[in-house]
Order: sequence, then structure tokens, then C-alpha cells
Amino acid sequence: MISCDAVVVGAGAAGMFAAGILAEHGLATVLLEKMPQSGNKLRLTGKGRCNLTNACDRETLLRQYPRGGKFLYSAVSRFSSEDTVSFFEGRGIPLKVERGNRVFPVSDRAEDIRRALAAYAESAGAVLRQERALRLLLRGNRVTGVLTDRTELSANAVLLATGGMSYPQTGSDGDGYRMAAKAGHTVIPPRPSLIPIVTAEDFCREATGLSLRNVTLTVKDQKGKTVFSELGELLFTHFGVSGPLVLSASAVMQAGKPSDYRLLIDCKPGLTPEQLDARLLRDLSEHGGKTMLRLLPLLLPRKLIPPVLRLADIPPERRADQITREERRRLGQTVKALPLTPVAFRPIEEAIVTCGGVALPEVDPKTMASKKAEGLFFAGELLDIDGYTGGFNLQAAFSTAYAAAFGILSRREGN
Repeated sequence: MISCDAVVVGAGAAGMFAAGILAEHGLATVLLEKMPQSGNKLRLTGKGRCNLTNACDRETLLRQYPRGGKFLYSAVSRFSSEDTVSFFEGRGIPLKVERGNRVFPVSDRAEDIRRALAAYAESAGAVLRQERALRLLLRGNRVTGVLTDRTELSANAVLLATGGMSYPQTGSDGDGYRMAAKAGHTVIPPRPSLIPIVTAEDFCREATGLSLRNVTLTVKDQKGKTVFSELGELLFTHFGVSGPLVLSASAVMQAGKPSDYRLLIDCKPGLTPEQLDARLLRDLSEHGGKTMLRLLPLLLPRKLIPPVLRLADIPPERRADQITREERRRLGQTVKALPLTPVAFRPIEEAIVTCGGVALPEVDPKTMASKKAEGLFFAGELLDIDGYTGGFNLQAAFSTAYAAAFGILSRREGN
């Protein structure tokens, strides 16, 4: 048996950050990671660029969590997005702010963020052990350590930071859920969040690879109520749609089945319906001899023209000077509200993050301490917290890790 002050299970963003804080403050800290390298999922974030936080104010940030925003208030107040920026820039990682206040390393290399966290934990004195945590050691309702596939670790506190179930190849395969449940916690069944959407329309396959920028995606529920509407970027794929807008929309759609909603793409959000109609009227009159198939590249990407014409019930070979007022009206409506029918989400393994996890009423929001088992703490995606795209999920990981680390430290001081 090996004795230490604290064991952190999971060397992802939250785990490495928390282990560094604990060791820096004098605790003998062991960081467990079953994968050959720490921070594997970090290397995939932001398409390999690592969108590590968002440079918005606290109130705006907290509104970006469909689940867990109120719970995060205390943690984000103690460790904010500004603190995240200061932490990494203080370790020689220059950062930049891009569209939507997204914060990236200037190098555009997620590996730089991973290395900075790993170096922080190591230099602070945390001991990384490449072992798999099998179960928590419990004495009554008190956690006394962790049993791994190689040894037994005795500790005064255990922090679970094992992530969710997205990208299981990086190590997030549900271990933390099982350990939390064994300690008496309710685990909300994990579901994919920030996930591409499978749609019924064949034209998505026709438009595969087409990226639409500066469009508005609106999600309506069965009652016709708008539950999501944002300007941004989306991508057509062989199965449906993906991209930042779609991923964020999918987080809102977790309240029901995908088929409970419908998607509408405004391809020209900068134009009112009246302005678009005037634009169409001008183009039709100026290019009356052209077919609609040849005319519409003035307005839309080529891959989108055949489906838009089909939906507007306009033959592609119809000449522009033959278009009726009713056909022009239908064309304008389709451009302003291109409909998509969701039928499914892609598998949870493809999700950027998962929703569900350790039930928040059973965790102290100030310290991330378990209310079920003394000496047990949580951080990161393992909790029932998920945010939209834009750096919000990593910020939640850093904020909860900070709160958990200082929760452990205050517990030691109290003893």
C-alpha cells in the first residue's frame, strides 16, 4: 500500500490542473491515468487548436450551460475565464481571442496547452502513475483511497476527474460514473451533447463538405416555439449536419428526442425578407435569359442550389424571366428558412462532451465535495454539467478543478 494525501483520478484538463494546485500547496498528490499519455482529449479540442475558454463576462458565460449554469456560479466566481488566461500566459503560452470571444493559443496547437498542464502538475510535485483506478476504497461512508490494477493507494481525499463518455479512445469510458455510483451517488444517464445531427433530407448528402458561414440556425419544438437561434457556421455531411452551430443546438435538443424538433437555416440573415425579395427581383430582371441553375450562384453556394430549387418547386432549367411572383416568394422563403428534419444524434462516442453524470444536488458547489461520501470530490465532465461550444466546457473543467482542489485543502486545514 502507498500512502499519500490526495489521489486525483484522471489526468485530463481538470485532473492535471487540480493535481498541480494540490501539490503546489504541499499535499503529497498522486495523479492516476490509465492511458499511456495524459491529456489525450485536450489534443482533440478545437479541431486540434484547443479553445480553452471564452473571454466573456461571468453572467454571459454562465448562460452558456444548458445544464449546470447555476451550480457553476461559485466555482466560476473563484476561477474565471480571466484567471484561465492568466494561468496559461503566466506559463509562457501566448493566447489570442477569435470570433465569438473564443480563446486559443497563438500557436494554434492544443499540444501546447496539454504540455503546460502536464508540466505544471509535474513541477509542482504531483506523481503521475499510469494505472487504472478500479474502485474507491470505502470505510462506511468515508473514502479512504483507491484500488488500482497495480496497487492500493491510501489517501485522505480522492478527486474523480475521469471525464464523460465521449471519445472513449482517449480514456473517457465511464469509469468515474461507476465509482461514483458505488459511493452512493445518483448518476444521470449520460447522453451525447455537442453532437452532429442525422437528418432525413437526402440533399445533405449532395452538399457534403459544404460549410456555410454567417448563417442563422433556428431550432423549433413541436409547438413551434423557438428554443435555439444563433448566427455562425455549420457543415453539411453525408449523414446530416455538423459544425459549431449544430453542436450547440444539439445541447438544447437534449430535452427530447431529435424528432421532436425541426431545424431552419437562414442562408441570408443579413437581409430581411423584403430586402431579399428586392434582391431576387433585381437579379431576375437583370439576368432574364439565364436559367435559375445558372443565376442562383449570385446568391447561394452551388451545392445548395439544386435542393433549394426543389424545395421551392422551381425547375432548375426555368429561365429567370419566366419566374412568377409566387415562385419568387417560395424561393425567398426557402432561402430564409431552409428546413431540416432531425431523426437522430450521432453515437455518443462522437460527442464533443456528454450531458448527464453525477447529480449536482449531491455535490457541494463551493468545494465540489460529495454529500454522500466523506473525502470524495468531483471535477470536470463527470459532473452533470455541459456547455455550448466556445470554450465553455473547458472553463467548467478548470473552475470545478480549482474549487475541488481548494475544497480538499480547506478540509486538511479544518482537520
